[in-house]
Amino acid sequence: MVKQQGIGKSHAKIILMGEHSVVYGQPAIALPLPNVKLTVTIDQRADHAQLVKSRYFTGPLDELPNNMLGIQKLINALVTKFAGQEDGWLLTIDSQLPAERGMGSSAATAVAIVRAFFDYYEKTLGRDELLQLADIEEQVTHRSPSGLDAATVSSDKPLYYIKGQAGKPIEMNLSATMVIADTGVKGATKEAITSVQQLLKEHPDEAQAHINHLGNLVNATRDFLQRNEVIKLGTALDAAQVDLAALTVSDDSLDKLIKVAKQNGALGAKLTGGGRGGCMFAIMQTALGARRLASILKESGAHQTWIQPLDQRGEEE
Repeated sequence: MVKQQGIGKSHAKIILMGEHSVVYGQPAIALPLPNVKLTVTIDQRADHAQLVKSRYFTGPLDELPNNMLGIQKLINALVTKFAGQEDGWLLTIDSQLPAERGMGSSAATAVAIVRAFFDYYEKTLGRDELLQLADIEEQVTHRSPSGLDAATVSSDKPLYYIKGQAGKPIEMNLSATMVIADTGVKGATKEAITSVQQLLKEHPDEAQAHINHLGNLVNATRDFLQRNEVIKLGTALDAAQVDLAALTVSDDSLDKLIKVAKQNGALGAKLTGGGRGGCMFAIMQTALGARRLASILKESGAHQTWIQPLDQRGEEE
């Protein structure tokens, strides 16, 4: 059975805390960003053409460029699964997520594609199967992914995560609003990871102390999220940024926006993701303050900004 149209949705994510230290066995907390959306639609075609339309490429499935090979492999697996080799369709990816900014763009695309195919063929999709199928794309794009991205972009709750373990949902209802800002500089995750490894070799005690401290901050932050302790959360975010800067994964573009945020009422601000470019975020007590800060960050050089309420009502800004 095939519908005229199938729809699949997902959203962005960010690492709230625990970047880099999570590689060394410490916990991390990842946060879904339901206001930063991605939608995949599959529209039936009368012919047998299978076409993909996105901001990077529009054309036949078998002509997708190298940077979309993970998507191609996933779609081919889904076509085989549903025995739809002869079915004609146009698959459209409509994404608000920036690529290579640590917001889970590839995982969100994979999750939405899987959901769209199951909707199109009117089949029931369980969470385990969703994550297994999304991993087909992530294995190509990220080699050996942790699974955290796909788990978070398909979840409506923050996840507490330790490498090698399943993420545990955290209840959160913070009276605060997050502002995320893109420096406009492509993150350099591999270089940042290598730099931390080098620090651990050259200054093991000092580097390990920062990694351990980040782990302690994550555990404290889990409690702050559950208890609506926004001021303490802000202090913990600032402390985490100090550790990340000491581990040499921040840079001038991030430091500048973080400083602007702190000068304009942010309770806390830090980088998110791999660092060396990419995105930062700040916590504001009110939605009005968040909108004001977003404008100031843009005036200060931010390439793009997003606003996400943290009370989980998912209100639009």
